Amino acid sequence: MGRLFSNGMRLFFLISLALIMLVVSFPGTARAEFLTEEDRARLQTQLDSIQAEIAEWQAVINDTRAKKATLQGDVTSLDALIKKATAEIKSRNISIKSITDEIARKAENITALEAQLERGQNSLARILRIKNQADDQTLPELILSAQDFDSFFGDLDSLAAVQRDLTKFFDEVRTLKERTEGEKAALTDKQNKELDARYQVELTKKQIATNQVEKSKLLKITADSEAAYESVLAARQRQAEQIRNALFPLRDVEGISFGDALNYASAAGKSTGVRAALILAILSQESDLGKNVGSCYVTNITTGDGIGKNSGSAFQKVMKAPRDTVPFKRVTDSLGKIWGATPISCPPGAVYTSSRGFGGAMGPSQFIPSTWELYVNRLRTVLGLGSATPNPWDAGHAIMATALYLQDLGAAGNSYTAERNASCRYYSGRSCDTKTPTNYKYGDSVIAKTEGFQTNIDFLKGI
Repeated sequence: MGRLFSNGMRLFFLISLALIMLVVSFPGTARAEFLTEEDRARLQTQLDSIQAEIAEWQAVINDTRAKKATLQGDVTSLDALIKKATAEIKSRNISIKSITDEIARKAENITALEAQLERGQNSLARILRIKNQADDQTLPELILSAQDFDSFFGDLDSLAAVQRDLTKFFDEVRTLKERTEGEKAALTDKQNKELDARYQVELTKKQIATNQVEKSKLLKITADSEAAYESVLAARQRQAEQIRNALFPLRDVEGISFGDALNYASAAGKSTGVRAALILAILSQESDLGKNVGSCYVTNITTGDGIGKNSGSAFQKVMKAPRDTVPFKRVTDSLGKIWGATPISCPPGAVYTSSRGFGGAMGPSQFIPSTWELYVNRLRTVLGLGSATPNPWDAGHAIMATALYLQDLGAAGNSYTAERNASCRYYSGRSCDTKTPTNYKYGDSVIAKTEGFQTNIDFLKGI
């Protein structure tokens, strides 16, 4: 036979072999112990029973709201909250067990898919090498290598069939790659759900402990004197006033009361779906950063160079020019501010390097000017400003801008992972990367602050 026919047969053989290899299951992998259908049914039955129990305690809680500010009503309500929370922990633990099982299945499936994909890619590479060797032959060589014209044209038909099979094989490898990527994305989603559930369990445990302490205090009053309960109510009112009137510091502007900040954040949360506690936590975190790194002024609108607000020390490229210096001038001019006397964030160091980056963020929400301008129209609409210019140094405007940005970063999901990653992105543009301590520490600090603010918010709601 001619050389072309030999190449064609060789190609057919390699393609057939590769296709067989692609569909063979991955050998030698020990299968994990997964939940059976019977296990899943049993867990679902337990979950349904616990959900019914949660609903019963919620009904008790709703009923005792009508008896608010009475000793017996408070004791009954706390007892119902404790029992409801305990049932919620049981429910989440069952969910965690199911999610953990799904994660194990996804991980095993990904391992098998990756093994198939690697074998398919290796086989494809070998086939292409052989095909390229055949393609290197000139037409005269192909004709001369054939025994006769009939075999020559037959071999050409064989080569065309090889080309069709090769195209099909390309498609199968591409599809396998897409399936693998899809499984990896699904695995990440399941892992986040597991983290969210475990985080909620820990929060609920803390809340149960707090409620148990409060319940014990109230039961002691019951044993002593009903009249002593009046002092408890008075103490709660005093604590509520202290929380509302406490100064809520804001970066580069005068602070406002916590009560006013909460009103702004609650309105922003209603518009965006982002928790008020998270919005306040971000602003508080930025205020703390401002205390640590200080503020700067721009002295040269062309280069972006500036000085420290308090020290007067020179800073190279405080703000990126012209990307941010031009919109910064537009914003300050429109608000009647002097750009050279308006504080902005300082960069991490006085001397500019490509790795150092820039400062130049404005106001409590710390938007860089070019990003702020992207939100101007949305702020006008949601705040009802008409044609007026949103002000990044106005507390209400800054708080709404923070909420809109966090919404765009995925925080409206209100889960632990969604809020933590949105916090890290707010700071650096990246999700919480454990390899970058300043990034994930920012996110962890925001989450801790969020818990504290949520405690105060819940307390005020209960008064």
